[in-house]
Formats: sequence, structure tokens, C-alpha cells
Amino acid sequence: MKNNAVFMTGLNKMEMREVEVPSIKDNEVLVKLEYVGICGSDVHYLEHGSIGDFVVDGDFILGHECAGEVVGLGSNVTHLNLGDKVALEPGCTCGQCEFCKTGKYNLCPDVEFLATPPYHGCLENYIAFPANMCFKLPVNITTKEGALVEPLAVGMHAAAQGNVKLGDSVVILGSGCIGLVTLLACKAYGATDITVVDVMPKRLEYAMKLGATRVINAKEEDAAAKMDEITKGNGVDVVIETAGSKITIKQTAYLVKRGGTIVLVGMAPEDIIEYNFAKIMAKEASIQSVFRYRNIYPKAIKAISEGIIDVSGIVTHEFDFEDTAKAFDFVINNKNDVVKAVIKIG
Repeated sequence: MKNNAVFMTGLNKMEMREVEVPSIKDNEVLVKLEYVGICGSDVHYLEHGSIGDFVVDGDFILGHECAGEVVGLGSNVTHLNLGDKVALEPGCTCGQCEFCKTGKYNLCPDVEFLATPPYHGCLENYIAFPANMCFKLPVNITTKEGALVEPLAVGMHAAAQGNVKLGDSVVILGSGCIGLVTLLACKAYGATDITVVDVMPKRLEYAMKLGATRVINAKEEDAAAKMDEITKGNGVDVVIETAGSKITIKQTAYLVKRGGTIVLVGMAPEDIIEYNFAKIMAKEASIQSVFRYRNIYPKAIKAISEGIIDVSGIVTHEFDFEDTAKAFDFVINNKNDVVKAVIKIG
């Protein structure tokens, strides 16, 4: 077996190298990877070398949205078999801290998350991974869809944090991949009026295809004024910010209705942002935030398998493994056209 891995070797530099096929521990499986999604965080590391306190030091493997086939079993693994197709949940937690023990394991301070320095990602042929974080895919889910379970989990967690329910009105700010999976999740949770706001026409086109009630191009019209007109000044039940822009984060206070909920998902480049808290207090609105997800992979896989959520329409570009460097270059230079790019490893 030959194991190639693509390393980031500097800012906007990548190269493929042969590395050893990893050996597996008793509670691990060896997975032959078939698809890896390119996430905004991967692109950010490649362009800037860091995200907040996480700094790339030396040659580094990117990628954390992945799925493949089990080709090796540790001696303690009983729930998976050779040949099973699996989606990998990329964060391995300690299991011992208060957050792990209370079910909020995404907040574990000792999480080892793929492609978050110092932990290498999954842009390689083979990966050894804890079996309990490998989720079997039913026969009607492809590994390409399996690689999209990770971003979908973020969208489902955002909808859950906003307590989106049947009949709700929702505004989603940003229609990149996370905005679109949040749209799919909100529809699945029962929201009946969903507005998606962005400045990129291609992405807004995709939002309409995936079932948005309406879209607003914020370059062409004032989103807050338009929503004021649509809701007759009442605002919406839930506002979900996925763009990670200072402007859209500020807008949330104006879009939410009295007693409504704001969910912050996108990470803005600025840590400190001026915000109208008087609006929030007058409305008694809640602000929730999202850090990855927890306990969602099984639900997400069932939702795809049962046809409740269709993620297949999100991928706009697919590249071969050998062209990984070109793929990242394309994503960086064509942000207006790329909604979601994936790399076919197999």
C-alpha cells in the first residue's frame, strides 16, 4: 500500500509526498480515504498560516471533512467491518473533563481536531482513526456525501442552538457552504420562511435552488430595511450569522424580533466588534454561539439517508488528489464561483 499525503510547506505552497501507512491501535481503524472537502479554515491556514491562537509550525497536512472505506481493524473494534464506508468526525476529545462528561464534548479543552495545529489533517490516502469517531454510512449514501456530513453537522448545530422549530421565520447571513447547510438544516427543523443574504450572486442562486423562500443581495439593497418591510417591522424568530463579517454581525441586532434568537457561527477577523446591545435588551433577545457541533453525526447521516436533507447539491467543483494544490489555488482565486469544492482521493 502506498500512502501519499499533501503537505502545506509555506504560505500558498503545497507538495505531495509519500509517507508511511499508519499502524493502528486496538481501538482504531485504518481508513482508505475517498473524499476530502476543502473548508474555509483550510484555505485560511494556507493563505495566512494561522487562525487565532492556532499557528502552523512547519510542514502541515490540511483537511478535516472526510469519508472513506475501512481497510484495517484494531483488535477491540467490533461495531465496524472491513469494507464499511464511514464518515469521520474529526475531533477526538479526552472523555474525562466536565464538558465531555456532560455531553458538551465539543468544548473539551484537550480536543485533538484534524487540521488544527499541531494535529495533521486528512489529505492523504490512509488514516488511522479512533473507531468510535467513525460513523458507518448506509448503502444509499456515497462517500462524497459522507465528506459533507461535517459541514452539515455545523448547520444542524446552528439550527439547534437557535431552537428553530415548525413555522419559524429565519434570516441566514452568508450563503457559503455553512450558510447553505444551515438553510438545509433549518428547513429540516421546520422553518417555513427562510431569507438568505449574501453579496455573491452565484451563492444566492444556490440558496434559491436549495429551498430559500427569498434571497437578498446586500450589494444591491439594504438587507435590514428590506426585512423590515417584509416583516412589517417585527423582525424574524431566528437570525443565524454564518458570514463572519463585522457588518453582518452588527446587523443581527436589527433583524431579530422581540424575544427572538441570534446564533453566531461565522468567525470575524476582528475579535472586538461594536454592537448595539440596547436593541438586544429592549427586545429581550438571546444570543447563542456555535463552536463546531456535538452528538450530531448519527442524526445527520440518518437525515441524508432518509432523504430529509439532500447535501448533494452543494458541491460545485471536484478535483483529483494529484491536483490538490491546483484545487486550493482555484478556490482561493474564484471565491465568487465556488460554493463547495471536494477532492477525490480514491
